[in-house]
Amino acid sequence: MSEKTQLIAPRTLKGFRDYLPETMIPRERLTEIAQQVYRSYGFAPIDTPALEYYEILSGKGSDETDKQLYKFEDHGGRMVGLRFDLTVPFARFSAQYIGQIGTPFKRYHIGKVWRGENTQAGRYREFMQCDFDTIGTESIVSDVETTLVIHDLLNAVGFESAYKIHINNRMALSGLLEKLELSEKTTPILRALDKLAKTGRAHVAAEMISVAGTTERQADSVLQLAELKGTSEHVLTSLSAMVSGNSTGEEGVEKLRTVIKNVQAAGVSENVVEIDVSIARGLDYYTGTIYETFLEELPSIGSVCSGGRYDNLAGLYTKQKLPGIGASLGLDRLLAAMEELGKIEKIATTAEVFIPYFEENRLNDYLKLAAELRKSKIRVEVYPEAKKLGQQLKYADKRGFLYAIIVGSDEFEQGICQLKNMKSGETQNCPIQEVTKFFKTIFKN
Repeated sequence: MSEKTQLIAPRTLKGFRDYLPETMIPRERLTEIAQQVYRSYGFAPIDTPALEYYEILSGKGSDETDKQLYKFEDHGGRMVGLRFDLTVPFARFSAQYIGQIGTPFKRYHIGKVWRGENTQAGRYREFMQCDFDTIGTESIVSDVETTLVIHDLLNAVGFESAYKIHINNRMALSGLLEKLELSEKTTPILRALDKLAKTGRAHVAAEMISVAGTTERQADSVLQLAELKGTSEHVLTSLSAMVSGNSTGEEGVEKLRTVIKNVQAAGVSENVVEIDVSIARGLDYYTGTIYETFLEELPSIGSVCSGGRYDNLAGLYTKQKLPGIGASLGLDRLLAAMEELGKIEKIATTAEVFIPYFEENRLNDYLKLAAELRKSKIRVEVYPEAKKLGQQLKYADKRGFLYAIIVGSDEFEQGICQLKNMKSGETQNCPIQEVTKFFKTIFKN
């Protein structure tokens, strides 16, 4: 390179990030857990392109998501956009392939999405979503199952009921708005309500009056519904009274009652699922049950698993009725929360066992030992250079290996080795032929 060549400063765009091994390893672990949970309910994997025709994406979320869309004209003169979520592409996918896949169809999709929004803790402009959806049925069974999947996901990740699944049904609010003759103003009212937890009652009421055009009394009635608190039974009873006489509202309350009853019958604690009529979910396509999930230890991070029922979204692409419901695990936000709570162990290796290579003429023996271990699904790294043992053990300790197998020429001749626990520093002798058995016992879980 010429001395005059100016180096390009290595840097990332605002709102985007690189993932070092110590971050990427737990990230992959979370996606593996999500896959296992989704598959346990029969969801099948799909994938869709990152780029869609702009008309597929625009106007499907909200005015805000339209503003956040990354859009441009491609080399063919077509207007295209990067997907802002995985639900809208799934609706397009379903309309395109429904004759082939049939209904009901249950899918999961783990992939990156892009939104040009303001960054904050755990929130980036490029982030991963882990979605699961059921399309082609209006059955309340799918609403119940969606709740159960969220429950199993958070438990499998390691929060063990230290979270709350907030559940609501848009039909309850729609019923009240119909009674108040505000149906045509649903969208701006929902967007105002979605800010209740962040901005407070007075601000939301003012926005309803100024933006949605409600009267002060109408805004107060809507907020009374949104502020209902208490046990599930208390909230359901109060909701019933507020929407009484309106069939849409009454149906929404009954659906909430059915979901709560059945998830409890499936073994979910009533302390985990909470009816929260203040959640509205800002995206326009939700029509029924909606979900937001908050960590008890860190509610300020926001919802880590959200979603809901969208019975009309696919109707934008096909005349066939394709009602759907699903939710998305906010992988990066959940990782940020786990880091803050100290729930992520800092490791920079995917291998469990380290074999230092310090006898230069024994490379074949080291590689043979590693190969034997890998045959038993034990992950092993052999150091690539014949350096001093101390240097290699420092390398192993820094990267988070669990064990090191220390064996030199004399030990190879005698058929023994030292097994060093990298956490405690303790060592023990073990016959080389028994090493695989030892690690299969250690790592059996």
